Amino acid sequence: MVTITSLSTDERAARVALAATLEPDDAVTGRLIAAVGVAETVRLATGTGAFPKKVDAVEAGLWRHKVAPRMDVHAVTQALLESDRLGLRILIPGDSDWPTALNDLGERAPTALWVRGATSFLTAPLSDRVTITGARAATSYGEHVAGELASDLTHAERVIVAGGAYGIDAAAHRAALAAGGQTLAVMVGGLDRLYPSGNRALLERVGDLGLLASEMPPGSAPTKWRFLARNRILGALSGATVIVEAGYRSGSLNVAARAAQLGRPVGAVPGPVTSVSSAGTHRLLREGIASLITDAIDVTALLDPPAGVSGKALARESAITPSAHREGRAL
Repeated sequence: MVTITSLSTDERAARVALAATLEPDDAVTGRLIAAVGVAETVRLATGTGAFPKKVDAVEAGLWRHKVAPRMDVHAVTQALLESDRLGLRILIPGDSDWPTALNDLGERAPTALWVRGATSFLTAPLSDRVTITGARAATSYGEHVAGELASDLTHAERVIVAGGAYGIDAAAHRAALAAGGQTLAVMVGGLDRLYPSGNRALLERVGDLGLLASEMPPGSAPTKWRFLARNRILGALSGATVIVEAGYRSGSLNVAARAAQLGRPVGAVPGPVTSVSSAGTHRLLREGIASLITDAIDVTALLDPPAGVSGKALARESAITPSAHREGRAL
């Protein structure tokens, strides 16, 4: 009889098993992997074996109660079959194309990544990538500024990273493609369920000319929690994150928080004081979390600070307030 543990005899197979069945951004899973390895973590998740002393017994017990029902061998085999059918690659830490920037997430680093396209984008120096994101319900001003920034940065040979959403994200992807440059979209669901569906044609072009990446296996649907989990990847992949337009409680503030917690510089574009669409960027600037961004030169200063300078107003370690981090909504 094939079991999930019998499918997890090596690190790659075990990581795929965990990534195909468990929710992302789980610190307990990460701590167990660090303590006992990936294959043993799979065995512990299935409900057998004693937990290592390095992990709190109560916390580990709650983790097992939550994840054991999800350890479905069919889900793993289906993820592998669909990955092959769709021509997707599965990357794990240690692979030559694995983005080492994600290792900075520590116990919250992705277990694996499904990718389609130019994986060389992932191995470029951190300062070669910049995340541009913001409001879905962007104004024409916000989309114009996002497009100008993305186009100018593309001409400077930077890779534009975004989440494929409506509004600011889409404007950044489109501008990068129009300039003949490189762009990377981090998806919240499986790469066979490109979201939002209204951006499918754009995201297909990103996959053809750039790169699509997701920590979720094929077939996975977007959920609110997965949006929030995806934000840490958007913040970690790039040398700097720029928020172009955002409401006061926009999910893009959560991206800024994740980036700042990693010590990545954050920039924000100001807008009209009367615009609710810029209330979030003004908040970042007022609280000293972000540097003022008016053009690509300002972004370049974040990516390539002068020798001995940490960049213009590097993000504070705590980044936003704990309540704002919890309240960050999906883009």
